[in-house]
Amino acid sequence: MRSDLAAQLFGELLVNAAIIAAPLLICTLLVGLVVSVLQVVTQIQETSLTFIPKLIAAVLVLIVAGPWMLKRLAEYATRLIANIPNYL
Repeated sequence: MRSDLAAQLFGELLVNAAIIAAPLLICTLLVGLVVSVLQVVTQIQETSLTFIPKLIAAVLVLIVAGPWMLKRLAEYATRLIANIPNYL
């Protein structure tokens, strides 16, 4: 395997990983930001208050976007495995 091919495959892997993880990361970031603002406004400093809403949001995102994430990951893996003879 040539090094340029390995670098290209690794780059494609990183792009797919970022695209798949983006909905979950963005949602938990936004929920965390909203909860933090509410904590500052109400002066309630409870650690579980930030954890529980982010956990619920993450579960909801996985329920909604999970099939899309799994489909994208399966397509990438299928394409990668199918092209193994071309890589040699």
